[in-house]
Amino acid sequence: MLVKLQQLFAKTFKLDLFNSFMDLKLYNTLTRKKEIFKTLEKGKARIYVCGPTVNDVPHVGHARQQISFDILRKYLKFSGYKVKFVSNITDIEDKIIIKANQLGISIEDLTEKNYKAHMQDYESIGVEKPEIQPRATQYIKEMIDLIKKLEEKKYTYIIEEDGVYFDISKFKEYGKLSHQNVNDLRAGVRIETKDLKKNPQDFVLWKFSKPEEPSWNSPWGKGRPGWHIECSAMSHALLGLPLDLHGGGQDLIFPHHEDEIAQSEAGYGKIFSNHWIHNGMVNVNGTKMSKSLGNFKTIRDILEEYSGETIRYFVLSTHYRKPIDFSKKELEESKASIDRLKNIISDVKDDGKINKKYLEEFEKAMNDDLNTPKALQVLWNILRDKNANGKIKTIEKIDEVFGLNLLKKEEVKIPKEIEKLLEQREKARAEKEWKKADEFREKIKSLGFLIDDTKNGVKLKKI
Repeated sequence: MLVKLQQLFAKTFKLDLFNSFMDLKLYNTLTRKKEIFKTLEKGKARIYVCGPTVNDVPHVGHARQQISFDILRKYLKFSGYKVKFVSNITDIEDKIIIKANQLGISIEDLTEKNYKAHMQDYESIGVEKPEIQPRATQYIKEMIDLIKKLEEKKYTYIIEEDGVYFDISKFKEYGKLSHQNVNDLRAGVRIETKDLKKNPQDFVLWKFSKPEEPSWNSPWGKGRPGWHIECSAMSHALLGLPLDLHGGGQDLIFPHHEDEIAQSEAGYGKIFSNHWIHNGMVNVNGTKMSKSLGNFKTIRDILEEYSGETIRYFVLSTHYRKPIDFSKKELEESKASIDRLKNIISDVKDDGKINKKYLEEFEKAMNDDLNTPKALQVLWNILRDKNANGKIKTIEKIDEVFGLNLLKKEEVKIPKEIEKLLEQREKARAEKEWKKADEFREKIKSLGFLIDDTKNGVKLKKI
């Protein structure tokens, strides 16, 4: 009925149904407001998200970004979009060269080892692999082609023995994503030859190689691409411009994404992306994560104590644009929440129905800039509603987006100590020593298991 009313409304007022009032609204960093997510082609979303630089194993900052955009991707699919999701691997960059030299191994060995670590850890937190995952070293030709276009249009200049640079003064809209005046912008931290640049914010497109560094032939001599040029060339080659959506962490807004816009729009002569999304930053125990502060946490650090589902629930509990604080207290609360969710769900019978009321509430929350905390509340509300039907099928639909494996049956491993206590309890019950049996029940509960006496025998639930 609702769909028919929408169709009638759209036909009467000559509206595009796909961009109707029920559509997903996302905050656009470029315009600083929530906007209906419109795509170039109806029902198809072309998305590029900046992937990791594989100089090390992934940390909790990677976890936050990966889960945030995994949720976006899953929700678009849930909403009927055909999604082409591209996220790159940066396998050539200053950090990689430095780390390989420190370890005394080849760049290839370092990047391959860390690439596998990223893929394994992302899988552990329920993140699907991108449809396409290009490596920067596979697109050197496309990067050179873009730099040549920029050179032909007079956007570049050369600093001898250093590299080819982009002249930001030639691109009049520089600063439009970060909403900063060019004169107020800080210089890019990756630039060493500040005194030779025309403008402090000019960035390198092609770096001339030093001895023993990896290099490729180019019209300007042997060298390697600058960091920013990589994503521009790969996204253009794989998705075409304009992109429907470009994303990454808030730390990438400036200078990385600002520079991507400048070189892409100057070189290709098209809008780079119609929508920009950025997830909030990560703290650890209330302090910005930093190796120098000793609070650097890898995904593997967290997985030693908590499940991937616990980490996902923790990330979902905070809106993607807000800062998030990885702390033991917060993770413990998330663990308790997801364990309780699964315990409650395990007692619910499947009636084969869908609860449209709660599913619409879930969609309403998600359509409001992916409000996952509110959407999680919908999940709890349907479970607490004694009169609600269709709980299992509705939760199954919601979990297509959340990826919490809420309906996955897990085998409970019963410790030998618990087995022994169960035997003693059964013996006490057989001898009608009810007080003693209750004492064993409480002892088992204190060790993390609940006893459920059913007509089919004793069942244990992990608390």
